Amino acid sequence: MIAFVMLLLVPLLFISCDKDEKNLTTYKMNLEYNDVEHTLTGKENVVYYNNSQNMFEKLYFHLYPNAFREGAKNKIVSQSHENEAFPNGNSYGNIEIDSVLCGNEKINYTIEGEDCNILAVKLVEELYPNECVALDIEFKVQLANINHRFGYGENTINFGNFYPIACMYEENVGFAKSLYHSNGDPFYSDVANYDVQIAFDSKFEIASTGELILSEKEENSTKNHYKSSNVRDFCFILSSKFNVVQGEVDGIAINYYGYKDDGNLSQCLSTCIDAVKTFNDMIGKYPYSQLSIVKSNFVYGGMEYPNVVLISDKIESQSEYNYVIVHEIAHQWWYGVVGNDEYNHAWIDEGLAEYSTLLFYEKNENYGENYENMINSATQSYKLFEEVYKKINGSVDGSMDRAINKFATEPEYTQCTYTKGVLMFDSVRELIGKNKFEKAMQKMYKEYKYKIITPEGLMAVFEKYGSGAEKVIKSYVEGKVIII
Repeated sequence: MIAFVMLLLVPLLFISCDKDEKNLTTYKMNLEYNDVEHTLTGKENVVYYNNSQNMFEKLYFHLYPNAFREGAKNKIVSQSHENEAFPNGNSYGNIEIDSVLCGNEKINYTIEGEDCNILAVKLVEELYPNECVALDIEFKVQLANINHRFGYGENTINFGNFYPIACMYEENVGFAKSLYHSNGDPFYSDVANYDVQIAFDSKFEIASTGELILSEKEENSTKNHYKSSNVRDFCFILSSKFNVVQGEVDGIAINYYGYKDDGNLSQCLSTCIDAVKTFNDMIGKYPYSQLSIVKSNFVYGGMEYPNVVLISDKIESQSEYNYVIVHEIAHQWWYGVVGNDEYNHAWIDEGLAEYSTLLFYEKNENYGENYENMINSATQSYKLFEEVYKKINGSVDGSMDRAINKFATEPEYTQCTYTKGVLMFDSVRELIGKNKFEKAMQKMYKEYKYKIITPEGLMAVFEKYGSGAEKVIKSYVEGKVIII
């Protein structure tokens, strides 16, 4: 066992902050993974900044691992994917909070929410605007045996959304406490700074958010120290089967984590490099020092995290694998740097990432994909979806701007966010022209870097580059456009 010493962050519990300073919440974590029990013990020090205009008596944190507990009311995967997600039968995970301290004082907290998904912390004193508070949270995570963001499978151990993370606060709305859901990515987070130490068995290689500061190796254990700034989350993946190849583009280290018996490592790395280069040129420079693309046990095609993306090892076709790589890398721009409420407005990041993927293929003809053919395919896919739904239900809801739990099925969610998102942005580009469309993306990236973009903000950016763009987007989003 490796002993951990909790890092002290702030000598005062409440601190007045300079209004002109960019005050980001900071997470310092000491983590240790036990591969025998599939558990992670953690000590988390959070310095939370109140950047709102309101006073807080309580703070709230998501406990996403509790969505994986036995008896959870909301499914983590759709019924059609359950067998693939649980190849060895049902398995469960959770997160237990051992204590919450402010300074050396234990403070009251409760576990709330329909699926025990929220940690509510009663503060010792009111937290006013431009003040911050330091909290120490001790927790223990149990992984499920599941091919998912959070869980262990045959090849990888995935730690996505595993720790208590502060709920977003919106003026005049309150704290966002949405439940986990099988549709999409049920997350919404602000950028923060991370300082994380992870201890694990030396048989594993690791891919992680952040820049590796120090790696200490002993006979059977490794302890890595990572730091990252202005990121929306922290994720890491462990495996004893990784084979890592590395490259570089525009001063950014690109790491591709395949498996030891893979014969396509260089090809996959090349796709990763091409994607980063294309999006750097088309949208704006990737602002971090490294990006890791990780083959992993994952029930869906892929998943994005800051500086890390997961690509499912169930994908057999190289062309499809390339497509998922490009899409997930596009999310580093749309979700990662330019954030949005993925729970209530999933069409923003998914639509932009999917359409950026088509633009990648348009600019990289050597991959053998034709932009017009891809638009036609998306059109036919959406039309077929509508036809089937009308036959079954008598009508179809084509609105895009819905919370992910309001889509009745996974296909409805996918068609209304990904497919229709592609058709919508293609219509906008037809209206304002290719050059102005790219300028609008660049403007959006620059203006909303490390911020949250709303549907209104997105429409306003495109409207600046072409009168009528807002009307086109609204028509799609409200489900008024007829796809022919």
